[in-house]
Amino acid sequence: MQPVSVHEARPPGAVAPPKLDVGFRTVGSTLVLAVGGEIDLETAPSLTAAVTARIDHGPCVLDLTEVTFLGATGLTTLLNLAAYADRRQRRLPIVVDANRRVIRPLQITGLDEELTLFHTVDEAINAGER
Repeated sequence: MQPVSVHEARPPGAVAPPKLDVGFRTVGSTLVLAVGGEIDLETAPSLTAAVTARIDHGPCVLDLTEVTFLGATGLTTLLNLAAYADRRQRRLPIVVDANRRVIRPLQITGLDEELTLFHTVDEAINAGER
């Protein structure tokens, strides 16, 4: 699967890093969606599309350890994705590691109590196998 990238329009020839990257790798039977960059108003629809297109195909883990910004829209997106997974009787474990840019907004809003969070991909996968 190819990574999904969202980035600002640039003049021809200008190179800029994408605002959001979603890479995919498989660990056992679990698909890990590794997210990097910013989750905001501009990029949230791409993250939603990446997760919803894959969640029905087997176990998924959302790895946010490389996220550099998590805005209000990103918080809402994570909550909506967890609800989407729940409606489909799926789990959506989220890996946050020690990334304060992700953990702090989740703690301030209380979403750390609502979402299924883990510190490592292995922990998230192993919790699903119990």
